[in-house]
Amino acid sequence: MKEAIIKYRNPKTLKALYDLSKYLGFSVSSQNPVGKKQGSNTVNGVPVIPGDKTIDIAELTAIFTGKELNASDLRKTEWRRNK
Repeated sequence: MKEAIIKYRNPKTLKALYDLSKYLGFSVSSQNPVGKKQGSNTVNGVPVIPGDKTIDIAELTAIFTGKELNASDLRKTEWRRNK
């Protein structure tokens, strides 16, 4: 049996394929795209949980105010790997 993979953006396409399959005699099996799991990703075996955009960062402002920190300095000093 031959297989075909159809990529689509509009969800109505899948419904149309199901309707066509009834008349033309083929089957439709849907699955999640490779690499995109619902809500869970891992980096080196460690699960990554998506952040909440509604978080209130007002409490963090007091901690970091006046420290003269910037992202490039943090990357250079704190994210170094010990070999």
